[in-house]
This record gives sequence, C-alpha cells and structure tokens, in this order.
Amino acid sequence: MANIASAQKQNRKMIKNRARNRAAMAKIRTAVKKARTAVDAKSGEAAAALKAAVAIVDSAVTKGILKRRTASRYVSRLSTRVAP
Repeated sequence: MANIASAQKQNRKMIKNRARNRAAMAKIRTAVKKARTAVDAKSGEAAAALKAAVAIVDSAVTKGILKRRTASRYVSRLSTRVAP
C-alpha cells in the first residue's frame, strides 16, 4: 500500500482506468468474434456485423484504448474475411 498521497491517488486512478480498459477490450473482442462467426457461417448479417465491429474498434482508437495501427490490422483482417 502506498504511503504518499499522490501514490494513493495514482493507485485509485489505475484501478478505474484498468476497469474501463478491460471493459472496452471485452466489447472489442465480442464484436470481432461476432463478425468472424457471421462470416464463417456465411450469414447475411456479415456486412452488418463487420460495420458494427469496425465502429467499435475505431471508437477504441479515439479513446486511446487501442493503438491506431493495431486497430487498422483488426479491421483489415476482418475486411479480407468478408470480401472474398
């Protein structure tokens, strides 16, 4: 346990940020998985699932949860699955 006030505050911030980041990553993973399963099942909802996943990934970049190139890689891999 931290003894200095600023270190205690940093610990509180870290706990909040970690919870926010974990929730956001879970949301991203779920959206990407739904898009993948829709593509693999050759369902008609694949394009809609892709669009939703891309929106979630892009918003994570804006919030600083994902790096720009990581998000680009996610989107690219999903798009190539949907395209052929």
